[in-house]
Amino acid sequence: MPLDPGYAPDRPQDIRVDLRLIAEMVEANARVLDVGCGDGELLAELTRAKGVDGRGIELSMAGVHACVSRGLSVVQGDADTDLRDYPDQAFDYVILSQTLQATRAPKEVLANLVRIGRRAIVSFPNFGHWRVRLALLLQGRMPKTSHLSYEWWETPNIHFCTITDFVVLCRDMDIEIEQSVILPRGGRVRRMKPGWQANWLGEQAVFLLKKRRG
Repeated sequence: MPLDPGYAPDRPQDIRVDLRLIAEMVEANARVLDVGCGDGELLAELTRAKGVDGRGIELSMAGVHACVSRGLSVVQGDADTDLRDYPDQAFDYVILSQTLQATRAPKEVLANLVRIGRRAIVSFPNFGHWRVRLALLLQGRMPKTSHLSYEWWETPNIHFCTITDFVVLCRDMDIEIEQSVILPRGGRVRRMKPGWQANWLGEQAVFLLKKRRG
């Protein structure tokens, strides 16, 4: 599925670049579930620009209240425990943005994403980026970057992975990668196939996924 050529945010500077890329991957008028939707920035953009029928799950009550104040349909929930209650293919897209590494059981969460949605969109920070590797090599300490900004003892991220790790997991789970977008430092966008170069250069990655069925 190609990126939507008709998507042109009125105020592109008002939304994070990874969220803009996710919005480009979503078809107009689709049914969308945003898991770990935060304050609803992406759901609000998808509603405005794509006319989606959007729903959200957010762990923090502060995030739920922020979403509701925007008029969004969001409930409090935990990706690790609540996704299993959703029926198969209940949505066209299920989105998990910058949250996979913070889940307790990422493989189970990923399996639920591609089960609930006809497609899933997943983004995460890449622990294989060269700055992360260099920090570990030279300092011998857990690195801090713009996308991994916590100290090791306070981070909510409990399952760091690299782009290569994620690709291997998708292969093992029989999940098809329809698109991959790599975001190097500085917010530039590179649409390259996942491989050693993407694993080395990408600070973040966005994947459009589909479960191979029968």
